[in-house]
Amino acid sequence: MLSLLSFIAFTLFVAGFAYYKTRAAHLEESSEGYFLGGRSLTGVYIGGSMLLMNMSTEHLVGLNGLSFRTGFIVMAWEVMAAITIVLFAMYFLPRYLKLGISTIPEYLEKRFDKQTLTITSILFLSMYVISLLPIVLYTGAIALESLFDVSNVFAIEKSSAMWLMVWGVGGLGTIYAVFGGIKAIAAADTVNGIGLITGGLTVTGFALAYVGDGNVWNGLVEVYQSHPDKFNSIGDNDSLVPFSTLFTGLIISNMFFWCTNQSIVQKALGAKNLAEGQKGVLLCAFFKLLIPTIIILPGIIAFHVFNGQIDNPDNAYPNLVQLVLPEVLVGFFAAVVVGAVFSTFSGGLSSSVTLFTVNIYKKSLRPDATELQTVRVGKLLGAGLAITSMLVAPLVANAPDGLFYLIQQLQGIFNSPILSVVLVGLLTKRVPAIAAKLGLVFGMSAYILFNFVIKVDIHFFHLVGLLFVGNVIFMLIIGYFYPQEAYQDEYTEQVDIAPWAFGKAAASLICLASVSMYIFLAHDVPGWLMTAYYISASAVLAFIFWSIARELIRASQHKAAAQTAEYMD
Repeated sequence: MLSLLSFIAFTLFVAGFAYYKTRAAHLEESSEGYFLGGRSLTGVYIGGSMLLMNMSTEHLVGLNGLSFRTGFIVMAWEVMAAITIVLFAMYFLPRYLKLGISTIPEYLEKRFDKQTLTITSILFLSMYVISLLPIVLYTGAIALESLFDVSNVFAIEKSSAMWLMVWGVGGLGTIYAVFGGIKAIAAADTVNGIGLITGGLTVTGFALAYVGDGNVWNGLVEVYQSHPDKFNSIGDNDSLVPFSTLFTGLIISNMFFWCTNQSIVQKALGAKNLAEGQKGVLLCAFFKLLIPTIIILPGIIAFHVFNGQIDNPDNAYPNLVQLVLPEVLVGFFAAVVVGAVFSTFSGGLSSSVTLFTVNIYKKSLRPDATELQTVRVGKLLGAGLAITSMLVAPLVANAPDGLFYLIQQLQGIFNSPILSVVLVGLLTKRVPAIAAKLGLVFGMSAYILFNFVIKVDIHFFHLVGLLFVGNVIFMLIIGYFYPQEAYQDEYTEQVDIAPWAFGKAAASLICLASVSMYIFLAHDVPGWLMTAYYISASAVLAFIFWSIARELIRASQHKAAAQTAEYMD
């Protein structure tokens, strides 16, 4: 009963907060208000929403399941993510806001042509329906079944309980996305983000205390001493994520997700100005460095607690939560889990709706549609996609290498082609539209052929990296022989693009912390490498302190000049 009450209380609080923040916004009166929150989002909302859009039950369940099997090597997704998020904040976001775009395909239309926009929009929509929305719903159902034992409570088969929860959570997530728009999602995500981090750290703390007989530190020491091989950030070539993939397809996958994926980028495109956008994005990067304690370490603790004896590793985290959390906190954490599902599911739906209405409906089907008609069509599409995802969700059960791994494999169809086209568009001026269209089709077809049909004996991340390089070279060759007139960006002046004063210092600190995590968790690091690391780290820290001091001095001088001018007046 306590768990149910705490679940209801937190869920109602989040819904009430989202309503309070959006009740007087009138966002449905324009497509920009509905899809981008009227370009009024501040750093905290952006950071919380980006984090929650990314981190959902496919991480809590799926990534902890992978760490149950392989250990800390799977932190590659999170630690490398922090570096690519920095890249998004410092390079991609200023360009996007300067152009005033609502979607990534919209940029590709500006840079190439309308057909490129349509192809990319269809690819994004396919990715959400195939590899994101159904899996998020299913992993959420797994977690809730373990936490609340729904099948026994309602005296029904477990498969029926999974369908019930998929439709229940999916239905509520649809309400957030369809009727609230992106600002309601961002407001709810901020609260859920705080809850998820708090709840996740609480689970880890209780789990370590359970192992250490009430002492968290003793629990951590026991887990580490019992399984030192699982605390190796490098791993070996037989692991699911070999260290070498960090420099091939993994960095490509992360760059696609954090720099060009519509569902993530859309949060920052709603920023009131570049400074707020960079604050939010870098805040998200900072929290990504804390996430391994929530979505990787518990999997290893579960391996220790259950002696590695769990039929399906994807059940490791839910079983651990049920074992170590007090009843009153189980309900709170279940509400956080549901909120995480809402975030990713509703964010994916919102992005899908934005892609269709802005890039297809308004561009090709009904160019004369009013703003209200556009929003109405978006709501109908969102409801249709939601129903489709809920029908497909239970069909993804029993993925052989885990659900999170399945997501990464499926997204390989889309990430290399789209990222290669966006980067070539940003970094060149004369590559023509035909190169982008052929690159999209070639990259997608080649990955499907080599990974799913022929099944070449190579890790799929290496395949993603090779196809990315091949795609870029392919487009550059076409651009060399058939160049177009030089493309020029146009500043729309929709928002202020003055950068955040402390952006470079924060970005440098996050990158240093990312590398440090790898260095200190790696086994048998050569002495020369440690020496090089300490020299580099000292230089980066000196740059950070110098940057902060310079900006503080500038701020002080500006304030003094303003006071002098006021006195003279």
